[in-house]
Amino acid sequence: MTTRKILMLHGYAQSATIFSKRLGALRKACGKDVDLVFVDAPYVLTPVDMAFLNTLSNSSSLEDLGAPEAAAEQDPALAPRGWWKAQADRDQTAGLEESLAVLRDVLAKDHYDGVFGFSQGAAMAAILAALLEKPAVHPPFLIDGQPPHLPLQFCVSVAGFRPRSPLVDTILLPSYSTRTLHVLGKTDVIVVEERSKPLLELSSNKRVEWHDGGHFVPSKAPWRNFIRGFLRDPSMSEPAPGAAAQTPSEPAHPTASEGNNADGP
Repeated sequence: MTTRKILMLHGYAQSATIFSKRLGALRKACGKDVDLVFVDAPYVLTPVDMAFLNTLSNSSSLEDLGAPEAAAEQDPALAPRGWWKAQADRDQTAGLEESLAVLRDVLAKDHYDGVFGFSQGAAMAAILAALLEKPAVHPPFLIDGQPPHLPLQFCVSVAGFRPRSPLVDTILLPSYSTRTLHVLGKTDVIVVEERSKPLLELSSNKRVEWHDGGHFVPSKAPWRNFIRGFLRDPSMSEPAPGAAAQTPSEPAHPTASEGNNADGP
C-alpha cells in the first residue's frame, strides 16, 4: 500500500507537538501506511488572546481545549498557538490570511492526500479543502497565478465549526465538495451542536459521526481503528463505533443523495 500523507492541523491553544502527543495512539495505529504531518499555526497566543476562554462555558480552560501542556515559558514547542485570534463574539478571524499563506507554502513543498483538523484546526481544514477547490477566489493563495496543490481527496473535521468572516464566506459558500468525515462529541461544551451545524450544511459530500465524549479526538481502540480505516480508504462503509446510537438530528452515514446535497441536512 502506498503511504498516504495527511496534513494535521491542531486546535486553538494547542501546537503541532501537543497535538502529535495527544494523537500518539492513532499515530502508532496508522503505522507506516499513513504519514501524519503536524504543522504549527503561526500565532503564539498571549494571555490577552486567551481571555475569551471564560466566555465559552462555565469551566473553560486549556484542559477543556485539549492543551493542558501549553506553557510558552517552559518549552517553545508547547506554546499555545492559533490559526487566527479567537474573539468572545466569534465574529472575527484576525490572522486567517496569514495562516492560509503558511499552509500554501507547506502544500507547495509536498503532496498530501488529505487534511485532518481538530476544533479551530477542523474549521481550518474545511476552509483549506474548500479553497483548494476554487483557489482563485483568494488570489494571495496562488503562487505565480497557480494553485499550490491539487484539491485534496478528503478532509477529517473533529469538533469543527464555521467561522464567521467575509473571507470564510467567500471560500466556503455556497458549499464545498471534498469528501469530509465530521466527528462530533455528544457532550462537547466548546463546539456545541448548534455551532457545528452551519459547517455541516456547507459540506456537500459528508459523513457525520458522533462519539460519546466531549471536546477531543476520540482515542479508544474502536475509534482509532475507524479513523485509521478512513484515512486509508475514505470511501469505506464500515460503521463508526456506536453508530446505532447516533444523535437523532444527524444521520450516521448519509446516503448518496444526502451526501451530495449542497443544501446539507
